[in-house]
Parts: sequence; C-alpha cells; structure tokens
Amino acid sequence: MEQLIITGVPEHFNFPWLKVIAEQPFLSAGIELVWKNESKGSGAMNKAIREEETDLAITLTESFIKDKVEGNPGRIIGWYVKSPLIWGVHLSGKCMETKLNSLQNVPFLISRFGSGSHLMAYLLAKRENWDLSSLIFEEIGDLEGAKKSFESSGPKLFLWEKFTTKPLVDAGLFKRIDEIPTPWPCFVIVASKKAMEKYAKVLPELRDKVYQKAGIIKRTEGILEEMATFYAQKPEDLKSWLKDTFWAEDSSMGEEELANVFHNLVDLKIIERMEFKPNVFVEENFVNLIKP
Repeated sequence: MEQLIITGVPEHFNFPWLKVIAEQPFLSAGIELVWKNESKGSGAMNKAIREEETDLAITLTESFIKDKVEGNPGRIIGWYVKSPLIWGVHLSGKCMETKLNSLQNVPFLISRFGSGSHLMAYLLAKRENWDLSSLIFEEIGDLEGAKKSFESSGPKLFLWEKFTTKPLVDAGLFKRIDEIPTPWPCFVIVASKKAMEKYAKVLPELRDKVYQKAGIIKRTEGILEEMATFYAQKPEDLKSWLKDTFWAEDSSMGEEELANVFHNLVDLKIIERMEFKPNVFVEENFVNLIKP
C-alpha cells in the first residue's frame, strides 16, 4: 500500500481534507491518504515540498509564490480557499500598549522566515507607512512559541489567523489590536515534483473530491458543532468564519489573481523584480489557467 501524504496546518480551513481522507477513496488503487499536521505553517510546508517529505501541501499563496521564485520545484495544482485570510494583529495580553501606531519599532514574532506571518508583516508595515527596511523579526516556530514569547509583557507583534487565536484572545493571553486581510485568495494546493509524476491521475481527482466536500460542508446544518468540538472553537465564532470563507469549486485559476500576488511581493521587495510567467508557478496539466 502506497501512502500519499498531505500536509496542512491544524486549523479549521482544512476540515474538508480530513473528511475526504477519512473516506480513503483510493484504497482500491493501493493508495492510502495520510494527513500530516504542520503547526509551523507555510514556510515549513514549502521546505517539505522541496525535500519531498510530503506529496501535497496546503500553503498560503504568498508564501509559496516567494518560495517558488527561490527555487522550489513544486507547483500549484489549484486554489484551495478563494476568500482572503483575515490576520489578527496581536500583542501579549500582559502588554499595556493598545494602539498600533505606537508600535512601529517593535519586533514581529514569526513562525519562520518565508512564512505567512513573516510576509504579512511587510504588508501591514506598508499599510501603516512604516520603514520596511527596519523591520525586526523573532522566529518562534509556531503558535506555542508565540504563547511562550507572550509570557513577557514587552511589546511584540504577532500576526496569525484571527479565529485560530480567538480562544487565546478570549482567555486574555493574547490581545488583538487590529486586523489585516490578504488582498488575494489565501490558500493554494501545492504538489511536489515527484507527486505530480507519480500520481498524475490521482491528484486532480483527489483535489476535486475536496472541492466537492467543501461545498457539502458549507451547506450542511449542524457541521459547526462538529468542527467546534474538533478544533476547540466556539460554534458562533466558526459561524462567523464560515460565512466569509469560500473554498474553490473547480480547477480554474485566473492569471490576474496570481499576478496580483506576485507584483505585491515585488513591490514589497520580498522577491526580485522579474517577468511574471504563470506557468512557472502552476502545473498546467492540472489547472485551467484563465487569461485576462
């Protein structure tokens, strides 16, 4: 029995994947689907794709675009979540500061360099007209690392998906002082080079099963209670999240949407200025690229 490994963050966005994996639709073909949680986020998943420690990764769009420019051999095989990710801007619950405009020179906690928490710090700084070249970063690994760093009352900023951190905000461990959405669809499905060759027929079918499952979840009454129990969230919080979350429904990807991410990263000086070529990032055998 071969194992097809899928890696993602242990957050509510990935519930459709867990549901499909529980059904094991490819056992008759000798393929077992295996889910792997990665609490350190997209930077760690990009590394896993590079080193072929996973076959698929559900990564933040901006993080993979940056890593692809830097040589990642993997490619996108579809959108996963088409709606923006709403990042909470957090301080320690012990910190006395409450205003973002007084925090220009404090460190940003990031899961790792190249992660969403790292890249979104630049987007926040640009929005606030801060000097991008003077940003300070402290690598903390994951949410547990942020909790440990926030045991002190000194001002440090931490960007993370706001519903994931809400239980910590409710408990007073974190203080959310602002929000910033991604100005693009937030999650993509990335396949390793080896997986695209080995599972060329299975990957599109698996992706489409996840799309179908996400649509069912969106329409199913009572699913919030199950999700809330699984992810230790409040049903009313997940209801608010689900209302504004839209998973992809098919294999189409607009070139303009991808170009928007790319050019934002160029403008932020996160990646070098170069010509945008969508087929560098997307595996066209799996995706229907829509030209402007």
